[in-house]
Amino acid sequence: MNWLSALLALGLIGAAAAPAPIDRADEHAVRVEIMSPRRNPDMKQVPKRSETNPKYRWRLEDLFASQADWDREYEQAKALIAKAAEFQGKLADPARLKACFELEDELSLHVERLYVYANMRHHEDTAEPNNMALADKSKKLSVEANEALSFITPEVLSLPDETLEKMIADPNLAPYKFTLEEMRRQKAHVLGKSEEALLAQAGNISQAPNTIFGMLNNADLKFPTIKNENGEDVELTHGTYIQFLESRDRSVREAAFKAMYETYGKLKNTLASTLAANVNKNLFYARARKYPSALEMSLFADNIPKDVYTNLIDTIHRHLPLMYRYMELRRKLLGVEELHMYDLFAPLVEEFKMDIPYEQAKQTVLEGLAPLGPDYQKVLKEGFEGGWIDVYENQGKRSGAYSWGAYGTHPYVLLNHKDNLNSMFTLAHEMGHALHSYYSDRHQTYRNAQYTIFLAEVASTLNESLLMDYLLKRTNDPKEKMYLLTYYADQFRTTVFRQTMFAEFEKIIHEKAEAGESLTPQLLSGVYYDLNKLYYGDGMVVDRDIEMEWARIPHFYSSFYVYKYATGFSAATSFAKQILDEGEPAVERYLGFLKSGGSDYSINILKKAGVDMSTPEPIEQAMSVFEDLIRQMEELTKA
Repeated sequence: MNWLSALLALGLIGAAAAPAPIDRADEHAVRVEIMSPRRNPDMKQVPKRSETNPKYRWRLEDLFASQADWDREYEQAKALIAKAAEFQGKLADPARLKACFELEDELSLHVERLYVYANMRHHEDTAEPNNMALADKSKKLSVEANEALSFITPEVLSLPDETLEKMIADPNLAPYKFTLEEMRRQKAHVLGKSEEALLAQAGNISQAPNTIFGMLNNADLKFPTIKNENGEDVELTHGTYIQFLESRDRSVREAAFKAMYETYGKLKNTLASTLAANVNKNLFYARARKYPSALEMSLFADNIPKDVYTNLIDTIHRHLPLMYRYMELRRKLLGVEELHMYDLFAPLVEEFKMDIPYEQAKQTVLEGLAPLGPDYQKVLKEGFEGGWIDVYENQGKRSGAYSWGAYGTHPYVLLNHKDNLNSMFTLAHEMGHALHSYYSDRHQTYRNAQYTIFLAEVASTLNESLLMDYLLKRTNDPKEKMYLLTYYADQFRTTVFRQTMFAEFEKIIHEKAEAGESLTPQLLSGVYYDLNKLYYGDGMVVDRDIEMEWARIPHFYSSFYVYKYATGFSAATSFAKQILDEGEPAVERYLGFLKSGGSDYSINILKKAGVDMSTPEPIEQAMSVFEDLIRQMEELTKA
């Protein structure tokens, strides 16, 4: 994957930079990376950037010492863009192809550095006009560079098979062997020039379902007011919905739930047509590019076998009794006779206040990640003290949290730290991304350092798992322990079970469309309702309103994508279990995974490290951890 494709895939071009491939800012994410800005309760007002302590700011000078340095590299990039055209039509010559790849790498690295720096400066204070202009300038440069290099892949793919095979075997092209093999793999699904040109022209049209859904969901839908805990009329919005579902007042939860899905129900025909159009778009491209199915087309980019997808669903089905146990436990802890769908986000225990200042959070994360060994600890300390992290909120600063950076310089992490448990887990999570990039960059060439989205969440989630294990083992307070256990158990429920249910829904409706069935609102609602019955069990009252939830899930417009949350979480949990059980041998395998970058296909990188996602084993290991959590919660409940 070249740098620009990677940035586009990760949502780093034309949007806020974040390592997470999908916006998780909904009520189903336990820890949200893209968070709303909140005021620090210890501050009377949010300070200006100039008023913040430099100790807690990232050091972007490690990328470019001055604006003059940035300007010089910008001019170098412009010169390389002009030079790219010299190679067009000449890539049948191995020597020219090698020189072209070298230029591509050099140009891509320059543009990446320029783009990352400009946008991180912009994120420091999004209202600052000079940095805003710099970010825009870097974006235009990145598009220009991509256009200049766009001839490479089509030209290589147009070469005769014999010529391409010789190039793959050519020792002079050895640094680019994996690139060429990947091009060869794609060749079967690349059409002729005229057909490709026609598909390219249809690109904007193909985005219509997603665009229409976005406008309906974010702009046109109007929700009613409901009464809050104090009896006040409050407008229901996407943002307030989760707050209402987390209310301790059950009548508030129920009112919000019913109002939400009644609103979607009024547009069921329009929304069903929109989702059906997206499914039919997928079927069209799958058939045009000669894939067996839309699912296999979607998995092809990462070279993921279909078995990975189906194993996930089948294995979770076998472990649904664990979900049923957790639902029964939730019912008991809430003290209700019947558990309803609107009870799923209600707090199970009294709020346990954990005041965790940033310095304490760093120390706790260090201690929690000690099982990863001395080398990881050394790099982690370097990150904490070496200008990697921008810690606190300031006026105009981009909200949320992310890890980013450019090859050849240490990674960076943006936080908006609050002194609480969630922020400490966010720190551990983002440093997981950062150290993954650190190890990849130092052990791989620029071209092979970029890891895929399929792998991206493994390193971050593993850190959270190890930190949680550490916190649970060190506490003797039953209230604190139950608070942590419920926090962790809900991660399994929302990230593994729920996202697998989403993945199964996508699979079913695409298969029905491929078989010629019409995706009517009745069919979509029926499939979705039945899946909720299956996943939550007979002990849950599956309210009929939930049948309309499919209409509000944006994941379904990034088809066959959401399963990566469940597989990533399972892989991370498997790694964590191996590390805690085996010690050093498992650590060495895991560090090997971090160092691999994108030097091989994702499934192979994980397999070499001891996690074979083509088998049910990693998911089984994750389920054993979930079962242990439930057991501990049941014991505490008895006590």
